Amino acid sequence: MLLTRQQLQTRIDELGAQLAADYAGKDLLAVCILRGATHFFSDLMLAMPGECVYDFAACSSYGGGVRSSGTVTLTRDLTEPVEGRHVLLIDDVLDSGLTLRFLRDHILQSKPASVRLCVLLDKPQGRREEISADYVGFTIANEFVVGYGLDYDQRYRNLPYVGVLKPEIYGGK
Repeated sequence: MLLTRQQLQTRIDELGAQLAADYAGKDLLAVCILRGATHFFSDLMLAMPGECVYDFAACSSYGGGVRSSGTVTLTRDLTEPVEGRHVLLIDDVLDSGLTLRFLRDHILQSKPASVRLCVLLDKPQGRREEISADYVGFTIANEFVVGYGLDYDQRYRNLPYVGVLKPEIYGGK
């Protein structure tokens, strides 16, 4: 176990308060990046008083493996208008940076007032793109983690904590 449910909730409450202050009085579009960020997004929105609109986007780059394929595909685009709004992209983990950079660049084409990134986990050692999150829950080592929405081959999302996946499960060393 890397992060307990209580550690997660405490940090999410802190992030929620910070976001509420930073976006007070602004037209906020909070975007959940499916599927991994669903638990984080839900808890973060509950911890963030104030008005905002939700939307959802999905990208694919992992398939069933533990490393990004390097090619990002948009599998679900936003349905809410973006122009002139403050967009907050909320994701489970910033690892290679490929997905968040792709999605940020895609959204910038629609002329938002701003685009910021909020991630539960930041793994800077895995970065392949120059991108950083504006809001980070936890910075962790470059290990493959599951639980609290994060998966391996669509499994383990329902764990109430974040744990490091044993390498023998995915054939790693």
